[in-house]
Formats: sequence, structure tokens, C-alpha cells
Amino acid sequence: MTGTPGGATRSAEVFSAYRPLLFTVAYQVLGSAADAEDVLQESYLRWSAVDPASVEHPCAYLVRTVTRQALNQLRAVRARREEYVGPWLPEPIRTAPDIGDDAVLADSVSIAMLLVLETLGPTERAVFVLHDVFGYTHPEIAAAVGRSEASVRQIAHRARLHVRARRRRHDPDSADARRVVRQFLHAASTGEVQTLMDLLAPDAVQLSDGGGKVVASRHPIVGADEIARFVVRVLRTAAGAAAGVEDATYNGMPAARFTTGGALDWLVAFEIRDGRITALYGVRNPDKLEGAEAVRALDRGQR
Repeated sequence: MTGTPGGATRSAEVFSAYRPLLFTVAYQVLGSAADAEDVLQESYLRWSAVDPASVEHPCAYLVRTVTRQALNQLRAVRARREEYVGPWLPEPIRTAPDIGDDAVLADSVSIAMLLVLETLGPTERAVFVLHDVFGYTHPEIAAAVGRSEASVRQIAHRARLHVRARRRRHDPDSADARRVVRQFLHAASTGEVQTLMDLLAPDAVQLSDGGGKVVASRHPIVGADEIARFVVRVLRTAAGAAAGVEDATYNGMPAARFTTGGALDWLVAFEIRDGRITALYGVRNPDKLEGAEAVRALDRGQR
């Protein structure tokens, strides 16, 4: 019985065991760690009202519950994102350096992939994530999203074509990638514009997310020359504010954390392909940096 201390303990233990998987599902559907945490909290309340002994497959049950709650949340926040000031970027999550051991997981939580997923409709996004990332079958997904199996098959096919057409290929986080980032940051701090341009792909893109709450470029910056000069200006200003810089891994990508007075002021994740930086994703919106300190445990489950 869930009303007994033993039942409540069992419910908590089961939910805790699957929590990394459930968070990963919710985060990939939503692109927001804070919203994913809200979904997990609501899902746990629903789970705690159920007798665990009556559920034959707890993992499948919980994934269905989290997916439904995440879809409801995504539909609720879509309008706000359309009105967002400047570029919208996913809320960054700090990931363990060994996330690259699971190439599918690392790619699926990358900022580049999450931006592609943002161009899908809510149901398409959930179907793609559950099928192509987590390996759930069409019947299992149909039960989770409330569609027929035939409909899910069509949605999955359409979403996969959409993602393939827009996916940006990049190298996983590695010692070589971090070395490129360090060279880039050193050149930026010393004003070596030509070195920066050599490290950037000619058609590189930089996106900055300030959410209208802090100073950040409200338009994408495109091209090695424009990005190099922009970065030099920004780092000179940061140096004047006595900012510190440290390496980190966010969303399975090499990143740099910039702190002022010991507090995280902004972070930049780097997309690297064949030894050159193809994209920079800078997040300064303080709301998106609140949960950026702790390393997140992610899991695709064993299927």
C-alpha cells in the first residue's frame, strides 16, 4: 500500500532508481532542466499515489507518465519561447566528461541537436526522442503519446527526415577539442584576431542567449571574421571585470565557464568539426544558469 511507510519507501526507491533516465527523457523533450525537474516532481506525485506492486513494468509506466507531463509542459511554454528576446538556447546542463562513451546520448543532448528538436512539433519531438534516442517501440510510444501505432510510425518517419536535414555534425568532446578551445580562449584574451579566425570555420555561427535580462547579442553572428572581433571585444570587457575562466563539459560539448566574483556569469559551449570551431553557444540568462553548477546524471536505459 502506498499509504504505508513501507509503500512510500518502495515508491521512492523505484523512482530514484530510474531518475537519471526520466530526467534525460524530460530534458530532451523540453530543452529546459528547470522544466524537466518540474515534470519529475509532478510525475513523482502521481507515482506515489500508485501501489508499486500493481505495476508490472515500473520503468515503462514512469517513462509514459513523464512523457505525458513533459508534452503538457512543452505545449504550455511554446508561446513564451516564441516571444523570447534574442536567440533562445536550451538551458545548459553540466555533464560528466565521460558522456562521450555513449555517442548517441552525447549527440542527443548537444545544444545543436536540442535546437533542431525545437523546430519539431511537441508530439513529433517526443516520438523522435523516444524512438531514435531511447529505442522504444512504436506500440510503446503510442501508449505514451496517446496516438495510434500507425500514426506514431508516420510521425517518427517524418521527424527523422526533418532532423536529418537540419542536424549539424560535430566531433564529440575530447582532449583535442578542449585543446582547440584553450587555444581559442588564449588568442581571444591576447587579441590575436588572425589566430581566432584560423580556429574558426569560415561559416561559423555564434548565438548568445541573454533573455533580455543581461547584455547579449540579440542576433546571430556569422562568419569567422565577425565572430573573432566580437569575442575579442567581449573578453576585453570581461577581463576588465576581473572574470575567471575554467574548462567544463556541458551538454556533452567542450565549454568554458566565465565567473565574476566567484559567481557564474556566462558560459560558452563550443561545437567543433575537424579541428575547427563551427558554432559557439553563449548563455548569459541568469535564470538558465541557476542550475548549471551540478553535474547531471543522464541515462538512456538498457534496451
